[in-house]
Amino acid sequence: MATISLNVSTVKPLGDRLFVKVAQAEEKTAGGILLPDTAKEKPQVGEVVQIGPGKRDESGNRIPMEVSVGDKVLYSKYAGTDVKLGNEDYVLLSEKDVLAVVA
Repeated sequence: MATISLNVSTVKPLGDRLFVKVAQAEEKTAGGILLPDTAKEKPQVGEVVQIGPGKRDESGNRIPMEVSVGDKVLYSKYAGTDVKLGNEDYVLLSEKDVLAVVA
């Protein structure tokens, strides 16, 4: 059986999907209390590292993506598929799950 080495540059999302590098979870509360790993919430903010070509409309024409590589985005809490490549955590999302671009 052959092994395949995957990283972000070798994985290309299809259609209107995008790869988002997940931001690190908060280590402390606002009051300074350290959080254990079990109490940390999954972040909903990340940086777009790969995008697909966009979905097709009814005529077969490509609709360009509204986000681009390098954008910081806010996405739905339970959206996407969690993917771990190397030591980094990523989420594979559909463009409709992106709620906003963070400035």
